[in-house]
Amino acid sequence: MFVRTASERDLETIKALLADTWHATYDAIYGVERVDEITAEWHSLASLKARLTRPSSEFLVADDGKTIAGMAFAAASGDAKTVMLHQLYVLPRHQRAGVGRLLLDEIEQCFPEARMLRLEVEEANAGAIAFYEANGFAHAGATANCGADQSGIPALIFEKKLG
Repeated sequence: MFVRTASERDLETIKALLADTWHATYDAIYGVERVDEITAEWHSLASLKARLTRPSSEFLVADDGKTIAGMAFAAASGDAKTVMLHQLYVLPRHQRAGVGRLLLDEIEQCFPEARMLRLEVEEANAGAIAFYEANGFAHAGATANCGADQSGIPALIFEKKLG
């Protein structure tokens, strides 16, 4: 498995990966219909394509030559000292095999000026919370609108000091 920059040709596969991962993780929390709504909006091809050219960001995939097993997207703040990890998802059948760690390591290396890596995670997503805590993140707060303005989805905020 290797990590590389995502390209436009990967977007259909990434969209499917996000749908599979979101349904596996969030159907029991939000229900199938709500997950369909969220993935249609947040993970549309237009939304994914916009990430490819976003300034001060990295859009990565974990690839073994046959399968894209995971993806990550992060963007630096205006002063480049804080990086927001917007997405890190691994296909369920590839979880607990080091794919998430590979993606996280690469994101950390992509932002050498950063001093803080921040993310939001659904408080009912115990697996993700355990992953982030095992990788040096600590609980730092909460938000009522995870991922998007006025999403209405509460989340915990985790941070990791870098550098």
